[in-house]
Amino acid sequence: MRIHISADMEGVTGLVDAEDVQPGGRDYERGRLLMAQDVNAVVRGAVAAGATEITVNDAYGPMRNLLPEALHPAARLIRGKPKTMGMLEGLRPDHDAMVCVGYHARAGALGVLSHSFMGHEIEDMWLDGRPVGEIGLAHATAAALGVPLALLTGDDRACRELTEWDASVPTVAVKYARDRFAAELRPTDESHAAIEEAATTALAAPRTRPRPPAAPATLTVRWQSASVASVLLGIPGVTSPDSRTVETRGTVPGLYRQFGVWMRVASSLTNQAPYC
Repeated sequence: MRIHISADMEGVTGLVDAEDVQPGGRDYERGRLLMAQDVNAVVRGAVAAGATEITVNDAYGPMRNLLPEALHPAARLIRGKPKTMGMLEGLRPDHDAMVCVGYHARAGALGVLSHSFMGHEIEDMWLDGRPVGEIGLAHATAAALGVPLALLTGDDRACRELTEWDASVPTVAVKYARDRFAAELRPTDESHAAIEEAATTALAAPRTRPRPPAAPATLTVRWQSASVASVLLGIPGVTSPDSRTVETRGTVPGLYRQFGVWMRVASSLTNQAPYC
């Protein structure tokens, strides 16, 4: 059994603030160890469920957060950037399941450290007209590759977001949002035990591979800055229904890859802190 783990950071046990997750923040070093502990809980659960190949993709920010020496030895780590598929780098159709660890709610939701990919630079996103953030887009991309999402961990708002997208996927809430930078935390031992147990159960259960969609999908992104939308119109196939919104059509994995290019363009045009 081959398992892919996409590890974000904002939804990790115990973390609530930019100082916990941004390199140079006063609690970042502690945060990256807590990130490893959440990931390791999934790895232990995957091993117990019979996984023979486990790949972990460091999916947060600089993508160099997980310390290799802190990772469970049963897992291989994809670290650094740029990556063609960003948060889903290394995900292949021959993976039996994907697990999302430490994920967060989309922009506009009152979840811990909520945003969609780029702080407040991205105001809204839609996939085929359906509001989407990192959770929904990861789920849809994996499904288009024929890989089921088996489990997600994060705060309660992230868990709710996935349930609204696909109620069949189990979740583990490791904290309960009180505001964007405040939460009621589960004790770390309790949280890690819950993650491990849920991973074992979810990955040992029989799964049906999703069918890739037959028709092209449409990805729409509304930016804070009209200059980003204007520049993105130089990419073939990108159209703009208004001055701050762009959209394009294609396969979902192709859209995910192109969206990574959009973010690189936006990063070159803006200079905003992620959690303003």
